[in-house]
Amino acid sequence: MVVDTPDTLRSRPWLAFEFVALYLGAPLAIALFLPPQRMFSALFLFSLAGLVLLWRTGGFQWRELIFGRRMPWWEVLGIALAALVSGVAILWLARPDAMFALALARPEFLLMIWCLYPLLSALPQELIFRPLFFHRYGALLPRGKAAIAANAAIFSFAHLMYWSWVVAVLTFVGGWFFARAYLRHGFPAAWLLHAVAGNIMFAVGMGYYFYSGNVVRPF
Repeated sequence: MVVDTPDTLRSRPWLAFEFVALYLGAPLAIALFLPPQRMFSALFLFSLAGLVLLWRTGGFQWRELIFGRRMPWWEVLGIALAALVSGVAILWLARPDAMFALALARPEFLLMIWCLYPLLSALPQELIFRPLFFHRYGALLPRGKAAIAANAAIFSFAHLMYWSWVVAVLTFVGGWFFARAYLRHGFPAAWLLHAVAGNIMFAVGMGYYFYSGNVVRPF
């Protein structure tokens, strides 16, 4: 569901500018100028800004961040299997030395990632790209699957900082399913899908593509 709120209906030109600055300008600036090691600091600031904007929009039911409509367990299982199969396939073709390398060499570090990633990465990303995106900027969006496609494209573009076509494709596909889960089942479902997909990817060894220390700008 895409929501038109009183705030959005009153100020579409400003919201359009805000949307472009937040979802296009900021990721582009980060990719071009921000040192990769500052990525989580930027994500934290964007999360705070997103919460403030969500609060200013009005009409958002904050309890929806905790209580969704239902948990799509079959979709959770499906995205876990998809992350496993796609991760293994990509690494087998491109980086066989990285396959399960972290799980085998440093299982305690992988366990720490599994505990922290859902809270420090998946959660703030979902706040920015699902509730804020669809609630505050709903009046600017197309309807139905076109809105989901737009969300997935924006989510993929936000990962431009990695300068990797692998990351771009994976985040577009993931963003599609996260957005669909949010609109169908609520925020907890989208967050869980994101957390499960990310943790499986790290277990397989795909953290190689999502590690800021490996980022190489093409200029």
